[in-house]
Amino acid sequence: MISTKDAPKTLQDLETLLQNDNKVKVAGIDVDGVLRGKFMSKEKFLSAASSDGFGFCSVIFGWDIHDTVYSRELLISNKANGYRDILASIDLSTYRRIPWENNVPFFLVSFLDPDTKEPLVVDPRGILKITSDRAAKSHRSCYAGVEYEYFNFKETPLSLAEKKFQNLTPLTPGMHGYSLLRTQLNNEYFHSIFDEASKFGVDIEGHHTETGPGVLETALAYTNALRMADNAILFKFLTKSIGMQHGVLPTFMAKPWGNLPGCSGHTHVSLRDDSGKNIFAVSEAELSTGRPGAANDDVKFLSEEAEHFLAGILDGIADVMPMLVPTINGYKRLVGGETFWAPNAITYGYDSRAASIRIISPPSVTSAATRLEVRVPGADMNPYFTISAIFLLGLRGIEKKLKLSTPPMSKLTPDDKKNGTIKMLPTSLEAATERMMRPESIARENSMFGDVFVEHFGGTREHEVKVWNEAVTNWEVERYIELA
Repeated sequence: MISTKDAPKTLQDLETLLQNDNKVKVAGIDVDGVLRGKFMSKEKFLSAASSDGFGFCSVIFGWDIHDTVYSRELLISNKANGYRDILASIDLSTYRRIPWENNVPFFLVSFLDPDTKEPLVVDPRGILKITSDRAAKSHRSCYAGVEYEYFNFKETPLSLAEKKFQNLTPLTPGMHGYSLLRTQLNNEYFHSIFDEASKFGVDIEGHHTETGPGVLETALAYTNALRMADNAILFKFLTKSIGMQHGVLPTFMAKPWGNLPGCSGHTHVSLRDDSGKNIFAVSEAELSTGRPGAANDDVKFLSEEAEHFLAGILDGIADVMPMLVPTINGYKRLVGGETFWAPNAITYGYDSRAASIRIISPPSVTSAATRLEVRVPGADMNPYFTISAIFLLGLRGIEKKLKLSTPPMSKLTPDDKKNGTIKMLPTSLEAATERMMRPESIARENSMFGDVFVEHFGGTREHEVKVWNEAVTNWEVERYIELA
């Protein structure tokens, strides 16, 4: 984990850092990627920081995104255990101050089993730490970057409710990707996102309009995987907070409109060795002509280890889809497939934005920048689960020395979807959850997420599907109420 600037290393450092404060804000993350937290007095916070942590109600792992208890009892938090406390361990390396909230000090927590003091496998920060530790045992470090696309509306939480979530007003009209002109509208909001993110320790690499009414895209700076997931979650928090100050409501919902492209959460990944060298890069000698023995020309500027990593993702991605696309709505983004820049098949290709996995390597970038971009996730992903899934699959591919079994996008034809050469991804959360929870699912393997995680997270997704199946939508009423 790469610490934030000025993060305290000792308890004495912490006390000095907080000498002029009377309270601290803390938060952890639930399975839906929602920050759950509170204010603590400085005295209570320092006491918790000097011990194993403090008690936090486990119900945040026992209810859904709208605080409704899950349809069936799950392992971590239930009636049988009285929704007991779990242990919230303060991560001092995540220290920040919230610039739009009177510079109050802020820390993230990880959740531990109160009996064993081990990371909860269903805790988003916990599973990514487990993943990173597994990589570290083989002298590899996980690095990642996330790009978010998000619609913005001239609305507030109150106006959303009053309008019953219908007829929302986009921040700007029309389709204007990469527009310099559109950012002159709502200019203060646009710049505040970038500037406040910098103060908040969430570094931004790129920030611009994307095609769609009121759509922005922000690329977060590449960093250590756990720091990246923290930054991704906190970016949503800061964008929504700043939006409230400007009468703007940003949404990271994957597909707000049926006839427009959805919002992606493209995730870039690579591995580094103990010296910081990119393990995905080919050697200097191979830069001119490519790596001998590469499966095809699309991967000839990837190292052999990177090719195994890619094969691992392709081999198991269909079994971990709920970790990449966790919502009902997220699969609506994938239905349009390449038409809406959202791949719905198990594909890969060099610099291909039509593929599920885009290979970014020389000659289009320097060798040090070699990486894979996983284009399946939407902006509604939980970045901890998404990044964990990608690295666990990739590391499994390396360990098993998996080979690429299909040709790249450049060699495929339109008929390949019909004849089965291209394997399709699950097209609904229900199908994805059923696949993940099969006894033979790759997700259940001990080197992957394991049974405890799959049973708990799968149960939460089954609940989401149940709530959806019981809902009567406006589309159904409009279509059937008169003529059925």
